[in-house]
Amino acid sequence: MLRIGPYQFTSRLLLGTGKYPNFDIQKEAVDVSGSEILTFAVRRMNIFEASQPNFLEKLDLKKYTLLPNTAGAKTADEAVRIAKLAKASGLCDMIKVEVIGCPKTLLPDPVETLKASEELLKEGFIVLPYTSDDVLLAKRLEDLGCHAIMPGASPIGSGQGIINPLNLQFIIEQSKVPVIVDAGVGTPSDAAIAMELGANGVLLNTAVSGAQDPVKMAKAMKLAIEAGRLGFEAGRIPKKQYATASSPMEGMSIS
Repeated sequence: MLRIGPYQFTSRLLLGTGKYPNFDIQKEAVDVSGSEILTFAVRRMNIFEASQPNFLEKLDLKKYTLLPNTAGAKTADEAVRIAKLAKASGLCDMIKVEVIGCPKTLLPDPVETLKASEELLKEGFIVLPYTSDDVLLAKRLEDLGCHAIMPGASPIGSGQGIINPLNLQFIIEQSKVPVIVDAGVGTPSDAAIAMELGANGVLLNTAVSGAQDPVKMAKAMKLAIEAGRLGFEAGRIPKKQYATASSPMEGMSIS
């Protein structure tokens, strides 16, 4: 069970909702993914304009918890304003804090992310900050009171997978709140590895929406995350330098 603040979820896949070919494919991908948490950029949603297309109209919102994000914010003040806009719409009291510091790499600004998270916690939000795989920054965010930490596996939309598994491992080991790997996942194997490291969940978007068949990829990601979590809970065998026979030698007849 994935617990974030007062919420509990069965699925450990958090799914983004941008860049799908059309609303119908998006809806089908969301359905087969089994995801219970959907994230979207507040700035790209026409949440106050009834005449504009809105993917939320295609979904049974009783089945999902919405996780608005502050994509597009470059400062803490902008992130806080966007979060308040989302809350005013009545969508959810959770917010993914995203403050981008570099337009080329889309890496988060650590200072502004800390500032925004601190202010939104004071405002009563359930705060999930998107951050780099900086171990100390993750600790600072947790110490502030953030309800989950969301380190990137690699740059947003890059599909490069987990570039620095060691740092992710350090973040997971030190965290007492959920760690949700966010950004850079390209394949189901990437998602499975994140879960095998002990992550509590994976958030992805482009890996599904940009796939040749988004619906099949959504299902693949669902299964990969389930398999990775089971593998982590089962406990892998230790790595050894030399071979070990699968069958015991004792009791074997030797000619």
